[in-house]
Amino acid sequence: MSHFFNIISEFILDLRAQKLRVFLTIFGITWGTVAIIVLVAFSMGFKKELAIHMHGIGESIAIMFPGRTTKAYQGFNSGRELSFIEDDAAFIATQVRDVKTISPEYIKYGVPVRFGNNILNPAITGVYPVYAEMRNIIAEPGGRFLNDPDMKERKRVVLIGDKVKEFLFGGSDAVGKIIYIGQVPFTVIGVMVKKAQNASYYSQDEDRIFIPASTYAAIFGAIHLTDIIYKPLDPSRTEEIVKEVRGALSKKYRFDPNDVDAVFIWDTAEFDKFIFYFFLAFNLFMGLIGSFTLAVGGIGVANIMYIVVEERIKEIGIKRAVGAKKSNILFQFFMETFFIIGIGSAIGFAIAFGIIQVLQLLPIKDYVGLPVFSFQVAAVAISVLSVIGFVAGIMPARRASTLNIVDCIRT
Repeated sequence: MSHFFNIISEFILDLRAQKLRVFLTIFGITWGTVAIIVLVAFSMGFKKELAIHMHGIGESIAIMFPGRTTKAYQGFNSGRELSFIEDDAAFIATQVRDVKTISPEYIKYGVPVRFGNNILNPAITGVYPVYAEMRNIIAEPGGRFLNDPDMKERKRVVLIGDKVKEFLFGGSDAVGKIIYIGQVPFTVIGVMVKKAQNASYYSQDEDRIFIPASTYAAIFGAIHLTDIIYKPLDPSRTEEIVKEVRGALSKKYRFDPNDVDAVFIWDTAEFDKFIFYFFLAFNLFMGLIGSFTLAVGGIGVANIMYIVVEERIKEIGIKRAVGAKKSNILFQFFMETFFIIGIGSAIGFAIAFGIIQVLQLLPIKDYVGLPVFSFQVAAVAISVLSVIGFVAGIMPARRASTLNIVDCIRT
């Protein structure tokens, strides 16, 4: 323990003797630490914000659209147009065990929705209650989404998007009020919580209204669905499940199971995979840039330690002459290197944390996200600092420990 305190005291004496040189070296480490933390934190924040926007449509869901066959199959010519019915959703659920939840979806435009003198034409959407979970449709407090009794009794109830609510009701409460879809009165049972949503199909959810699929079919006389949405049990198996789903429908509608145009399936989990690998490369790139900046500081640390060794050659010789081992000398200079890097990195961490906290106050979240100071960011910075500290310290320390005793004392 006394040996450790001696190292600290000698390090402090070096700091006092070479204030400018040590300051510039510590500044290099500080700047590099700030650079790597802020860059990686921004990358993590951007990834998080992009994921929030992408998952506004739902997480790991697949949306199926009926198409037109492009291959002749079992006596049927190509060019045959397909369409879905509600029973297809139940059929898929029984045929493909890895489908967790599934909902048919009707969508209609051109029917006016009115409250008082306010009229607009949103996308009227008929769905099952499970649709809310799959598509991240959350009702504001005091309201709710559709439920099973609404479906069974074909109730005239509706959940409206937040922009629809804003247009029809302004700042007043909407829940419990009566709106008219065409000439049919509906009771508003909920308003959708505002959400970030980059991806969509047909319309953003904020511009939609949602009614029970059974009510939709009864009022509009609808038979054919617009699409079917399902969520897999295991998101890592989405490619296999897509093939199984298309294969099940191919048996029912007699088309080639490899004919992707017959049933187009938008698998949103594929984009999640792309985002994962894209940001893995992006984080590595950002970390590499920060590491280069930090490496410059590491070179400065190695240089100053070489100078310290040269200035203390006689001291090293005397210590060796009175019994100090090579390992003692190696440890001493190695620890002094880590003291310099430790001071610089601690200051860098503090400055980077302060910068990140200030950036949290700026209105940049919707554009590039907010930088995130997380365990992962800290782990990356500490790992890079440890490697640079080892490389910068081992060479000067090794030189100091291998100096010839006689040459040191003669010098």
